[in-house]
Amino acid sequence: MSTAVQVPVLGPAAPRGLCTDCGVSRMVDAKACGRACQFIAPDYAVLEARVHGRARDPARPDELHFGPFRQMLRARLAQPLPGAQWTGITTRLAEKLLKAGAVDAVLTMAPDPEDKWRPVPVLVTKPEGMAQCRGMRMGYAPLLALLEPARAAGYRRLAIIGIPCQVHALRVLEAELGLERLYVIGTPCSDNTTTENFHQFLALLDADPDSITYLEFRADFMVELRFTDGRVREIPFLKLPISQLPGDFFPLTCRTCVDYTNVLADITVGYMGGQGEQWLLVRNARGAELLALLGDEVVTSTPGSAGKRAGAVRGFLANTERAAGGLPLRRMPDFLRGIVGWLMRRIGPRGLEFARARVEMKAVESVLHLRRSLPARVKNMVPPHLWALVAPYGLAPKDDERR
Repeated sequence: MSTAVQVPVLGPAAPRGLCTDCGVSRMVDAKACGRACQFIAPDYAVLEARVHGRARDPARPDELHFGPFRQMLRARLAQPLPGAQWTGITTRLAEKLLKAGAVDAVLTMAPDPEDKWRPVPVLVTKPEGMAQCRGMRMGYAPLLALLEPARAAGYRRLAIIGIPCQVHALRVLEAELGLERLYVIGTPCSDNTTTENFHQFLALLDADPDSITYLEFRADFMVELRFTDGRVREIPFLKLPISQLPGDFFPLTCRTCVDYTNVLADITVGYMGGQGEQWLLVRNARGAELLALLGDEVVTSTPGSAGKRAGAVRGFLANTERAAGGLPLRRMPDFLRGIVGWLMRRIGPRGLEFARARVEMKAVESVLHLRRSLPARVKNMVPPHLWALVAPYGLAPKDDERR
């Protein structure tokens, strides 16, 4: 790591049940987990109003699915950044904040020097340091534990690039941090796993997994792989070796996450509604300020939408119900997978309809896995808006599941 990137030594994580190690349990007040954790009793309506000035409005198009937003765009950098995931909007936003002197430091992830896929929480204090943070990592990383060394160093203006469970905890604790300024750049998240598990997955995808330099789940139902020799492979979702993974490959936390689109971020930068580009949700004034930093570096357009999601979501629900636990079962004969994969890319949900489908699938998955594994937690962990998302598929709260 360069001097522009600091790697503070963090304390151990406190033992927890449902936990993604966001970093709060490693802080001096480890008991703050009880207040901050997304997996205890999240109150999104209150937090959305606190962060954005209002909660999501189901009467507004797409807010039931994606949370409050002011503007929704397809976007790409006119000049993609080398080594970035997609074109590099997320790291470029943080770089611009540092260049403008708007923040003292950015809390984000960089690759472990000995394992490019393992995330390491870092404090970036100079714009050139953001180049080391480009690309995708897979694994748990206690990002919020960096808040204490950042404050100890006198940093009071911060930006954070985080996933939903990290951002939820941050927003609960934000008022206690004594910060002068905070920018939150959020990325959508559906499923995480350990870095060790991810290496196992890569080994199933290719005979030379160490040569894989890039992996992306795309909105056209394909996984894109890039290799050290310049090769590019595309694998249809339906041909992924899901059945060969252990049932606990994805932890219960990820299978019961109720916030896919990172609704408490100032701006969400993801892929789902992008149709080959990135998908931006500008959620509040600070998010608009962030987007303005890019100026003419970013090319934007109106998101598209095509296809119907209901059939795909019902099929996912049926698979998840049949599953003995862990991952949905896929019993389609091999000779059909190529045909169905071809059809999905042409008549399946695309653009915003794909994004709506994924949000509804995650909502269905959360309800079913909680009912199976932790039924007593359904009442507190499932927010009211989630029941509205799953209602079209015949899922409704039982008497003991209502808040």
